[in-house]
Amino acid sequence: MKAIFLLIILSLILAAGFLAAFFWAVRSGQYDDDYTPSVRILFDDDTTGKSSVTNEKQ
Repeated sequence: MKAIFLLIILSLILAAGFLAAFFWAVRSGQYDDDYTPSVRILFDDDTTGKSSVTNEKQ
């Protein structure tokens, strides 16, 4: 019976740790931008004006 109580207490401490880590992540702004990562692959990042394939053929 003591083992069950010990495991319950340890699991509650672990769950509280995960909850604290989640609140820390939310407050530090890690979940602010949920739009940009999903569409970043759709945008070209053409900064030089020429593609790498064109540069290799020359």
